[in-house]
Amino acid sequence: MRISKIWFVLVLLALQACKKSRSEIGKELFQETRNSVFKKVENEAFAGVFKQVLADQRSNLRNPKLITSFYEQNGYEPVLLLKHLPKEEMKTFAQYLSQSAAHGLDPKFFQAAEISQLLGQIYDKKAIKTVEEAYQAMALLELKSANSLINYSNALQFGLISPRKIYAQYYTETKRPDSNTMNAVLAVGDLKTYLDSIQPKGASYLALQKALAEGLTAPGMTKEQTARVLQVNLERLRWKNRKDADKVVLVNIPDFSLDVLEKGKSTLHMKVCVGEGREVNVNELKEYDENDLKKDRPFSRETPQLGSMIHSVQVNPVWNIPESIAKKEISKYAAADRYYLANNNIDVYQNGKIVEDPELIDWSAADAGSYSFKQRPGDDNSLGKIKFLFNNQSSVYLHDTPAKAAFNQSMRAVSHGCVRVEQPLELARALFGEGDKFEIIKKQMALTDNQQAKDLALPKQVPVYLTYFTTWADANGTLQFRKDIYGQDVVLYSYLQKMGA
Repeated sequence: MRISKIWFVLVLLALQACKKSRSEIGKELFQETRNSVFKKVENEAFAGVFKQVLADQRSNLRNPKLITSFYEQNGYEPVLLLKHLPKEEMKTFAQYLSQSAAHGLDPKFFQAAEISQLLGQIYDKKAIKTVEEAYQAMALLELKSANSLINYSNALQFGLISPRKIYAQYYTETKRPDSNTMNAVLAVGDLKTYLDSIQPKGASYLALQKALAEGLTAPGMTKEQTARVLQVNLERLRWKNRKDADKVVLVNIPDFSLDVLEKGKSTLHMKVCVGEGREVNVNELKEYDENDLKKDRPFSRETPQLGSMIHSVQVNPVWNIPESIAKKEISKYAAADRYYLANNNIDVYQNGKIVEDPELIDWSAADAGSYSFKQRPGDDNSLGKIKFLFNNQSSVYLHDTPAKAAFNQSMRAVSHGCVRVEQPLELARALFGEGDKFEIIKKQMALTDNQQAKDLALPKQVPVYLTYFTTWADANGTLQFRKDIYGQDVVLYSYLQKMGA
């Protein structure tokens, strides 16, 4: 019985507190604006207007269910105005929205001009002469502020665009905002401190921001073209798609490079060859027709963006030749040269069983596609002496190659999709460290005959990320620019433009 009485008292106090808060809406706004019209504000009347404005504006909200639920639970009070208007934090908030172009984002997406106009209206005695006008301005300012605060916070912390929704070959786990994250934003106490805290602080991000602010013009580009490239790469830097780890393998596809990062610093750097692309130059950024291209419609040999964990290596690997390569290339080569398969150590399988005399097969026949191929270990194996394995849905891995000459080319988008590494033994050393397993790898890779595939697991799995950056700040703080070889800048820029339209 005692517990029930205590509970009743607590509920009564909470209701009284809520009632008191609601009764002071007009008073607090009058004290802030000195417009006597706000003295006439009545709680229930405002709640009714706000509920209607919320219904009318629902289609303009990016998270309508969450925002509606928030105000239902708060009795349709102007929570943000009551909390932040007296301290002039709302004016600061409007300024941050207006300056969002510093992040490569369009202020229109955050309704910056509308919020600034409504704020001016609230403080202008000539603009608001009746309580009805006060209700309308309050409701619109509260709702637009809530919507834009969430959108701005999400954009800076997670990126404006979800990469999975615009790229057909994007397989990196990327964190996106959830309801808990967004509700927490609406409950923030000190708005300016919060807005300062969500400014990305990475060296590359700050360098790109500075270049954008200063109107940098990159070699071979106009000022406008440079700005577009900076904008799309700022967006990529906002994506939360990497996990903290002491050691990470990072491939940047447009740079044709691989770095082993230890505690954020590169301890090993090398050239790589990646999948063939379309060589779309950054200078040619233009409007992208998503209906025509259906996302990014990747060229079949492009290396995908992905994140995984390197778990093992295979020394003197067997190459399980992908079906696409088997049909388009191997079968044709075998049809033109009956000894091609034998000369390249390629075994032929049908229904899982090896074919003893593949020279007798008519490779020009329609049923030639029913065969599969494996290339045995050897100096001419397309995977070279070692491949680095990590789980992914694209059958992609890092590997050695006998075709070393390609590393001397500046344009190294030449593979079928996997990533060829320039220094495979050094990469193995960086992953395994000195020890028995590395000595086995070194010995097996040195063999010139009697080569057998051998699997070795890493002592500790290492994250690997295949990324796509066309501009970034190097270790010296110098901005580097690369060609948009897969046309992915074009896709992302177009989506950013549409968000602000």
